[in-house]
Amino acid sequence: MIYDVLSHVCAFVGLAAFCYRLPELLRRRTDPALWALETYFLCSGISFLIDLNWLRDDVSRLFGYPNLTTIMTQAAVVVLTAAQQVVLVHWSHPPERAAVLARRRVRAFSVALVVLVVLFFVVEPYRQTASAEGTLLSNMRDRDYAGYLLLYITVCAVGQVGAVRLSYRYARIAHRTWLRAGMWTVTAGASLILVYCAIRYTQTAGTQLGHDMSAWEPAYWLAGSVGALLQVFGWTVPSWGPAVSAWLRGYRSYLRLRPLWWALYEAVPTIALEPPPRRPLDRLPPADLDYRLHRRVIEILDGYHALGPHPPRGAERGSPAHEARLLRSALDARAGVPAAPPPSAPAPPPPPADRRGGLGDFTEEVAWLSEVARSFARLPAARAATPRATAPRGSDRP
Repeated sequence: MIYDVLSHVCAFVGLAAFCYRLPELLRRRTDPALWALETYFLCSGISFLIDLNWLRDDVSRLFGYPNLTTIMTQAAVVVLTAAQQVVLVHWSHPPERAAVLARRRVRAFSVALVVLVVLFFVVEPYRQTASAEGTLLSNMRDRDYAGYLLLYITVCAVGQVGAVRLSYRYARIAHRTWLRAGMWTVTAGASLILVYCAIRYTQTAGTQLGHDMSAWEPAYWLAGSVGALLQVFGWTVPSWGPAVSAWLRGYRSYLRLRPLWWALYEAVPTIALEPPPRRPLDRLPPADLDYRLHRRVIEILDGYHALGPHPPRGAERGSPAHEARLLRSALDARAGVPAAPPPSAPAPPPPPADRRGGLGDFTEEVAWLSEVARSFARLPAARAATPRATAPRGSDRP
């Protein structure tokens, strides 16, 4: 059960990573590291896909050779092992030196692959169909196949030792946070696959000595599958990690501004371009988060203007706590005014960030207002402004 779940997840993740980076490959067709990385993802997904129990028998029948998926899976693993070596070499060495080192590794693993394929058909392992879990255990009892399997595991282990060494080296010199995190994750994944190799060595030796090593199977599959998942995660996270960080920062800012925005909205409903969702549904992340965050900042500033004084800027600003107290006082005073201000036309949608005077200005504005909102939320409830009777309650629309 665990094997099936992990195998399906690993197959999906590998192929999804391949599809995710494919558009970039089409734009950068001369990048050897990206070609190698895409080869790694494709072979990683295929190595798990073709060995799924519901598919492996069909593949074997198609080619007329029982358990053919065993050598197909092992060949894919050898290719992906070489591919990740090429990626790391290109990332950690100058282009000229990287090209030489990459060619050496490709030649070495190509020779190893040819030898393994020839030996597989010479040894002629177990010729009856069996599950992916049972095939290797059955074949381990054969002395010739055990020798072949030890050679295959050695090729994998040599490749993963190189991956650990190179990814560890690159993780220490990488300057970008997500790239460094990715390389540390690749190092952890390669280390787990070395554990996988050690377990397989032990299983093979124990089986040849007459011991029942089937109890080791869960540890073997778990180490190999989790190691593969960690490596795919590590190779892809430098691409999507920064976008996730930016989204999370935006969502945190959106929530931090919430108490200040609601206080201003209840006092001056006309600041809102459209009615907000009912509380607490407004805590849910909106689909257009960047636009909503821009709107929230603009509407807070509009609320400042509606209360009288312009929002302080630069050297005019006091501490966030001081500004929050001033704002609370203005809201308290406004709550006692019986007449509502004349309605005004809704503000237009905010322009793109690159036409707002620079991303840095907006980021600083968000940071400042977030501090004011935090101080505002800490003020005693007794000083809270009474909501206007004419203020809308909000709607279910986002």
